[in-house]
Amino acid sequence: MMKIAFIGFGGVGQALAQILQERKEKLEAEYGLETKVVAVSDMMKGSVYHPDGLDIDRLLTIVRETGKLENYPDTKGVIKGWDSIETIKNSNADMIVEVTFTDVETGQPAIDHCRAAFESGKSVVTTNKGPVALAYPELSELAERKNVYWGFEGTVMSGTPALRMPVVTLAGNEITEIKGILNGTTNYILTEMETGKTYEEALKKAQELGYAEADPTNDVEGYDARYKAAILSSYLMKTPIPSKEIPCKGISHITHEMVQNALNENKKWRLLAKITKQDGKVTASVQPELLDATDPLAGVTGPTNAILYECDLAGPIMLTGAGAGLTETGYSLLIDLIDYQKQKTLERI
Repeated sequence: MMKIAFIGFGGVGQALAQILQERKEKLEAEYGLETKVVAVSDMMKGSVYHPDGLDIDRLLTIVRETGKLENYPDTKGVIKGWDSIETIKNSNADMIVEVTFTDVETGQPAIDHCRAAFESGKSVVTTNKGPVALAYPELSELAERKNVYWGFEGTVMSGTPALRMPVVTLAGNEITEIKGILNGTTNYILTEMETGKTYEEALKKAQELGYAEADPTNDVEGYDARYKAAILSSYLMKTPIPSKEIPCKGISHITHEMVQNALNENKKWRLLAKITKQDGKVTASVQPELLDATDPLAGVTGPTNAILYECDLAGPIMLTGAGAGLTETGYSLLIDLIDYQKQKTLERI
């Protein structure tokens, strides 16, 4: 029985909780994955813990109706008021689901949460980019030393398995280059500009549809894609590159005229993250590039993400899918939980 503590319980955490509840029997029957949510701690919503498990349906209803975990019934054994670190250290959870709102510049508080969990001998699955992009060497070494699991599938393309697929399905290949459209907001803006909109008009529409934040800087200047490039370099190329050392240029300078001129030449602008291995040296970059209209990445439109792996045995392999969404990101956490369960099952054989 996997005992889970949620650290952060916004839309993504609630999506995973609902998936675990709705697919409970299927997950147990097909993967031997039995879960029990024992704790939830959220900076805005409060916290609740019970060592024997919480009623997930009741918990979700209370959070959605009142926004406060403190409104969970005070039955015998229930403890309230712990902060995130207390919940990680003091609860009987063996798996921490870390889905807090985290500052992408510092990686906090997610880095501290991962560190506290590993030091306590507890495994972590997270969708936060900060710990992987900014502290991968330290945290992966700590997790290995403490013999605990660290899953972060959702950090690059949400529920589209951009990390798991190359490690598992493409095992045995030498991957010499990874390049992709890793930010749906910028791809949506560029493809809207191909229909005749200006950059400002396309950005406004992206904001209206919820693809872009009120302050879109993290997306349009390429910083989000740069964090993902750092993760791909660390995890798949085994070469950590600090994200701030990756050359980065966004799309805010691209004009209506530039997009139309490219179309006239049968080309398309796409913001690409690229990680290349050559003569044992790994380099990374994020920048807009002009692609021939026949390039598979040029055909990726709207908020869709795509990633292309150049493999020495399999040739080029491309993966496309949603790069965001509550259910999709909740599912990315489930991918990691199933992987952890499979590893535990193998250890018992």
